[in-house]
Amino acid sequence: MSDNVYRVTEIVGSSTTSIDDAIKGAIARAGATLEHVERFEAVETRGHVENGQVAHFQVTLKVGFRLNEA
Repeated sequence: MSDNVYRVTEIVGSSTTSIDDAIKGAIARAGATLEHVERFEAVETRGHVENGQVAHFQVTLKVGFRLNEA
């Protein structure tokens, strides 16, 4: 088994439905763009309020992915 090298980058997912949908959408997009996405960490959650109601969720994620072999 060889040693691996990983990179971590920050992305922000958003949703008008829920925090869960914001996370799932961000991970799905990262997986379509990056190879070997293997982990995430939610580091910040925020939202937007309109007329006293939550209108929009945003979640900042640290996404870890394994780099390809040289």
